[in-house]
This record gives sequence, C-alpha cells and structure tokens, in this order.
Amino acid sequence: MRSIHLIIGAALLFGAGATEARTRLTPEAKLAKLLDGRVAGKPVNCLNLRDIRSSEIIDDTAIVYRMGRTLYVNRPRGGAESLDGNDVLLTRTYTGSLCSIDTVNLIDRNTQFQRGFVSLGQFVPYTKPK
Repeated sequence: MRSIHLIIGAALLFGAGATEARTRLTPEAKLAKLLDGRVAGKPVNCLNLRDIRSSEIIDDTAIVYRMGRTLYVNRPRGGAESLDGNDVLLTRTYTGSLCSIDTVNLIDRNTQFQRGFVSLGQFVPYTKPK
C-alpha cells in the first residue's frame, strides 16, 4: 500500500512540473502580461537614475525599468538576444541619467563573469489610464 502512495505522489509531482512547463510564457507574452492595462506614451531618450526604483530583464527581449507607477520598456538596439533573467545589469554612466546611447554589461549572477552587453534603445513609458 505504501508503494502505491509513493507512485501516486511521484505522478502528481511530475505532472505538476509538466503543467508548469506547458504554461511557461514566451518572453513577448511575459512582457505583454506585465504591461496589461497600460498605455504606451511617447518614447524618451533618457531616464533620471535617481528615479529608477527597480529593473527587470525579459529574456531575449527587453529591460523594464520601474519609476513610480510608470514602467519604461527598453528594447535594446543591439544585444537583446543576450538578455537573461539570471543576469545582473551593470551600467556605467558619467551623468545622472541612463540614456539610449549607453551600454549595459550583463553579469552572470552565479559566476560573476560578464556574459555580454546590450546597446540601449529609447525608453517607452507605459502608464495605467485614469
């Protein structure tokens, strides 16, 4: 009887993993879900660094910067295929702004080695309508 419980438990465990794998969102779908209910505004070339609260990497697609209630989406002009959610963004700027002419180094979170870099594009603001 105990082995039946183990077999059933294992089946449920592996079944849950298979379901999760099937429902995993593509990067574009993940970005769309993040932006759901928001409206795109006019792209800007720079963001004030002190106003950026957090950033999120969307694999192979974009970097999303949070500034208050506004999300700024940056689809890099080059290197987007190197974006990985397990990376740390290392940005060197010489002003108080992050701009579309800047590059961002991608550092592997586990090994601490640089994996690549991206050349930023314009920042598209997304806000929720009132």
